[in-house]
Amino acid sequence: MNNWQQLLNSSRRRIAENAMKHVNSINIRTELERDYDRILFSAPLRRLSDKTQVFPLEKNDSVRNRLTHSHEVSNLARSIGINLAFNHQFAESAECSNRNVPALLAAIGLAHDIGNPPFGHQGEMAIRKWFEDNYDEVFDERCGLSKAMKSDFLKFEGNAQTFRILTRLQLINDDFGLNLTYATLAALLKYPVPSDEIDRQSIVSKKHGFFQSEKEIVNGVWQQTGLQMGVRHPLTYVMESCDDIAYSVCDTEDTVKKGLVSFTDVIAYLKHEGKDDPIINIVCQQSENKYFEYRREDLAPAELNDISMQMFRVCAISIMVQEITKVFLEFREEYEKGYSIKDLMSRSRAKVFCDTLKQFNYKHAYQHKTVLKVELTGYNAVADLMDMLWYSITDREDKENPASMRNTPFSKFAYGRISENYRRVFESPKNEMPIRYRELQLLTDMVSGMTDSYLISLCDELKSLVGGQ
Repeated sequence: MNNWQQLLNSSRRRIAENAMKHVNSINIRTELERDYDRILFSAPLRRLSDKTQVFPLEKNDSVRNRLTHSHEVSNLARSIGINLAFNHQFAESAECSNRNVPALLAAIGLAHDIGNPPFGHQGEMAIRKWFEDNYDEVFDERCGLSKAMKSDFLKFEGNAQTFRILTRLQLINDDFGLNLTYATLAALLKYPVPSDEIDRQSIVSKKHGFFQSEKEIVNGVWQQTGLQMGVRHPLTYVMESCDDIAYSVCDTEDTVKKGLVSFTDVIAYLKHEGKDDPIINIVCQQSENKYFEYRREDLAPAELNDISMQMFRVCAISIMVQEITKVFLEFREEYEKGYSIKDLMSRSRAKVFCDTLKQFNYKHAYQHKTVLKVELTGYNAVADLMDMLWYSITDREDKENPASMRNTPFSKFAYGRISENYRRVFESPKNEMPIRYRELQLLTDMVSGMTDSYLISLCDELKSLVGGQ
C-alpha cells in the first residue's frame, strides 16, 4: 500500500519555495490549498470560459462552457474529499489530511481540462490530422526525432498539454510553471504513461499524460510521491468519476436548455433504455414527482423544462456521488495501490444510468446538426491556422537559431502573433529538445492555448494577409 505522507507530498520543484514554507508561519493555507488558488487565478483557466464543452461558440450564458464544467468537477471532487477525510478518516496517516485530501481533489478537478484545445475533442482530432497529413514534411529523415517524440504530436493529447502548461508554460518568473506541489502534479496524471506506451485496453494508459519534453519532470514527481509509470495516484480515480458525473448529467441539462429536447424527452428515453435499472427508476421517479408539482404552477413551457431539469440534476448528481463513493471505499485498498483495472463508475450501481445519459447526449446533442456545423468550422480553422503558423515558425534565416529573423513580412507578422511566453520557451537556450521538436511544440502550444473565438478570429486575420508570403 502506498505511503500517504508521500502521496500528499507538499514540497515543490522550486527548492527556494520549499525552504520559505518552513519559515512562513503566518500562512493559514496548506500548500495543497495554495495549489488550488494558483490554478484558480491562472490565465489558462480563465480562457476555458471561451472553450467548448458541448456547444461551440455558444451565446447563451446559462449553457456551460469548459470553465463552468471544470468548476463543477472541482466542486464534486472536493465534496467527496471532505466526506472521505472527515467521515472515513481517509489518509489520516498524513499531516493535515482532512484539509489536503479535499484541497487536492478540488485542485485537480479545476485543472483537469486546462490543456484542452479549442473546439474540444474536434480540436484534438484536427491537430492530430494536421500532423498526419503533413507527416513527410515535418517528420523528414533529418528531423532527428525519436518514435516517442513523433508520437507526442501524432497522438496529441489535451491531458499531456495540461501537465505541460502547469509545469512549463504558465510562467511566473522562471521555468517552473505554477510550481505546484508534487502531490497535485502526481494526481493530475490521469494517464501516467508517455505517448509510445499507450495501451488501449488499460484505463490508466489508453491515452498518454505527458510529452517527452516533460518526461524528467514526471520522473521527479513519481520519485517524490512513490508512484511509477502506469500507476495512478489513488485520488485521480475520484476526479475521473466526478468528470463522468458532471458531463453526463450537465450536458443533458444543457441540451434541454438549448431547446433541442424537453425534460419529458429525457425521462422517456431513460425509462425506455434502462427500465429495469434501479438508479434510473429512482432518479426518474423523484424527478417526475417534482415535475408534476411544478405543472400546477403558472409556468411557461421553457420555465417548466428548466426547473424540472434543475431538480433532475440535483437528484442525479446526489445519487451518483453516493454510489461512486461507496465503490471507492469498498475497493479502497486496490485504489490506494494505484493500478486498478476498473474505474469507479464502471463498478458502481450508477454505471447504467451514466452510460444511458451519455447515449442520450450523443444522439441529441453531440450529433445535432447545429453542433456539427460549428465543429466543422472549428476543425477547418485549426488546419488552416496550423498551416500559416508553421510557415511563420520555420521561415527564418538561421534554421538552427529559433530566435533568428523571419524571411518574409507575413512570417514576421504571424510569428509575432504567437504568445510571447510560448516563444520564450521555444527560443530558450535551456530548451534541450531537438529543434524540430521545439518547432512542432510551439505550434501545438499556440493552437491548443487559444479560445474558440480567438482561433477563428486569428485564422481570418492571417488569411486576409496570406498574400504577403
